[in-house]
Amino acid sequence: MFAAALVFHSGWTVAADVEVGRKKAELCTVCHGEAGNSQIPANPSLAGQPAQAIALQLFQFREGNRRDPQMTPVAANLSNADMNDLAAYFSRQSPAAPSHRTDPANATAGRRLAEQHHCTQCHGAALLGLQHIPRLAGQQVTYLKAQLLAFKARTRGDFDGAMTSAAQSLSEADIDVLADYLSGLGSP
Repeated sequence: MFAAALVFHSGWTVAADVEVGRKKAELCTVCHGEAGNSQIPANPSLAGQPAQAIALQLFQFREGNRRDPQMTPVAANLSNADMNDLAAYFSRQSPAAPSHRTDPANATAGRRLAEQHHCTQCHGAALLGLQHIPRLAGQQVTYLKAQLLAFKARTRGDFDGAMTSAAQSLSEADIDVLADYLSGLGSP
């Protein structure tokens, strides 16, 4: 599965069309905000996410490896070209500056937890995402917390099992601190 998904995503930049992606993204902005900057606490911002990360999540929704009442039916009818066009468009949008302000007590504790649990190894030093790994910095607190809890509960689809494994040692208090910390991190 992993190798097949990498082959699927390896050619996205060659065929992707940003302008076509912009037109296709009109439906997406209802939930993910104008230019992919979500104002809905439970929904992720897509602006500035790595293109491969966006395409991979859409692929997971389409294939049923990740489920959501809104996203699963939307992704079910997307072609590979649709996913790549959407990914190209959203990856080139500028992330809005985070409106969330991290509790000062959680700034140090959150940084320590992110280092202790090796978040930066996959998500990058500034937690802005790398290749097929999504950006965490500046995401909505509610969204981050829900995703970490779902990984811990093993109810969230996980491409390679890394997040499910990483979340197992997190307490609910750790998840609260991490979500608060990550949400307040600045965008590039």
